[in-house]
Amino acid sequence: MAGGFSFDSLNRAQREAVGTLDGPVLILAGAGTGKTRTVICRIANMLESGVAPENILAVTFTNKAANEMRERIGGMVSRKAAEPMTVCTFHSLCVRLLRGGIDKLGYKKNFSICSGSDQVGIMRQLLVRMGGTDEKVKPETVLGAISKAKNTGRDVGKLEDDFFAQLGVAYQNELRARNAVDFDDLLLLAEQLLREHPDVRQHFRGVYQRVTVDEFQDTNGLQMQLLQQLVGPPHHVCVVGDDDQSIYGWRGAETANILEFEKFFPDPKVIRLEENYRSTHAVLHTANSLIRRNAGRREKTLRSTIAGGEPVKLVGMPGDEEEAEYIAEEILALKSSEQRPWEDFAILFRTNGQSRKLEEALRQRKVPYRMVGAQSFYDRREVKDVLAYVEILDDPNADVPLLRILNSPPRGIGQATTVMATDFSRERGISVWEALCDPDFTGHLASRGRNAIADFVAKVVTAKAAIDAREKSPNVVVHDFLDDCGYLEWMARNCKTEQEKNQRGESVHEVLAELSKYVKKGKSLRKFLDDSALASDRDDDDLEKKQGATLITLHASKGLEFPVVYLVGLEEGVLPHRRSIEEGTKDEERRLLYVGITRAQKRLTMTYCLVRTKWGQQVGCAPSSFIAELDEEHLIHTSWDDVMGAEVNDEELDDFFGEMEEFLKR
Repeated sequence: MAGGFSFDSLNRAQREAVGTLDGPVLILAGAGTGKTRTVICRIANMLESGVAPENILAVTFTNKAANEMRERIGGMVSRKAAEPMTVCTFHSLCVRLLRGGIDKLGYKKNFSICSGSDQVGIMRQLLVRMGGTDEKVKPETVLGAISKAKNTGRDVGKLEDDFFAQLGVAYQNELRARNAVDFDDLLLLAEQLLREHPDVRQHFRGVYQRVTVDEFQDTNGLQMQLLQQLVGPPHHVCVVGDDDQSIYGWRGAETANILEFEKFFPDPKVIRLEENYRSTHAVLHTANSLIRRNAGRREKTLRSTIAGGEPVKLVGMPGDEEEAEYIAEEILALKSSEQRPWEDFAILFRTNGQSRKLEEALRQRKVPYRMVGAQSFYDRREVKDVLAYVEILDDPNADVPLLRILNSPPRGIGQATTVMATDFSRERGISVWEALCDPDFTGHLASRGRNAIADFVAKVVTAKAAIDAREKSPNVVVHDFLDDCGYLEWMARNCKTEQEKNQRGESVHEVLAELSKYVKKGKSLRKFLDDSALASDRDDDDLEKKQGATLITLHASKGLEFPVVYLVGLEEGVLPHRRSIEEGTKDEERRLLYVGITRAQKRLTMTYCLVRTKWGQQVGCAPSSFIAELDEEHLIHTSWDDVMGAEVNDEELDDFFGEMEEFLKR
């Protein structure tokens, strides 16, 4: 072919996937089978076959994956040819749909997107207003229940807990009053818009004629409904995923989407990618033997392209302290004997509580490590503040950002005045900004409050006029505005250390630098704000930017691979998790272990403890029931005493292996 890829570089199944461009296609892509490459080649093939790039939509689950996909397709065809394609997340797609037609659902087009901390702030206010503080209800718990209801199509006013139901209704009313939506609403409203308005539906079906959805096993029912509205006959939709790696059931993901794909789109072509380019035969044989136990899965068997490999080690430990020490020592030894970089090593665990002892052991031995799960850049207070300032300069009528910074820094517009302004705006059906500019409202305030509002309004009007007139670049106007308002000085004054001051200052600088980039590319302030709001929804654990061995939860490890993997805590109640045993969701835990095993490229060690520390107490543990399901062919059972070469009396050893043997016979 004339383009940047050739069919010769693909295996038989990949060639079939890349060459099948029409009709519904389901690509079942096992772990390590070159899924991303196949999807990218398929889209490149579309472009080379004459499909217009503006008619191509590819949906991924993270912004990072979307950016990578766009880059790689651009590298294959040409940046210019790939540019008009839409490659984005579900939430980002919904913003595109809603900016074009949310007014048909009774919202104003300038809606704001409420992110996590904004939601918590609103819920905290509602709990105070509705007496929930006495009941020690956490805002996050209520928001979790509301989110689950929205994603499963239930009315938030009909939550099982009556108080939560009242809060759900009040929360939705509050969002509506502020002309704001949360991330779940983006999906709900976009689906509703397409379903209820045939003209909008037909328009977007005309725009997005070829749709690809990656990581399809992670989609929920609502996302599936949205997809059905978006894709009409002749159903040129391609979904890519692996039901064996569906590990987000607790977040609403539905394996039925992939298992029953034929119900949603007629007569799809099903293509299986089973040749694995990541792991040794020993690792894959062990993984296959485990996942086979799950009922109702789409049949597939991973075949390794790498023969042999070291056996998988299963090590029984006396306790979690020894487990951590053993792993830290072995990482040091392998680093030295095989000259491996620290980044080759990964320790995977099921629950956050397991990481403390592992961190301790690594620190004591000066092993550098990176923890996955730090606070997202877009969740930092100063970043959210600056974005709110930018948003009111773009549109002062946006209530959510205005209320966030109205008295940050303190400027004499206190909580009481804010509540009065909000109430006044609701009564008149106007925005809070219009209330602040209305003499009928300000006339009733004391002179201090009235002057403070007049000063603030004047500053906003001046800065907004400068942006609209394009006298200076918006990032310069925003910086001067923040300085003029006293925000930068106030922020610095509130830092406890010099380091914090530098960090916060750098965050503000980064936001303004990003804004500058957008402006130079000719993009609008609105586009910058939408992208920033959606970026707070991303997986911000950019491993490439950190160095050291990786400490990571099993859930976060999906999609990654490491030459040397330690999978810890194979105990009943840990993996499978106690909750899954009670709720009957053990299949998902089996998939989670399968995901963990298939992260290993060359060497895999799994461990379990006879005793683990919980809440400061030593608690006895039973080995995971999953251990008995693993095929023995490439598995070596050993114990801490064996591997450490410690003196151990025969009686202890007999007891240990006796227990293990009994367990495996069950």
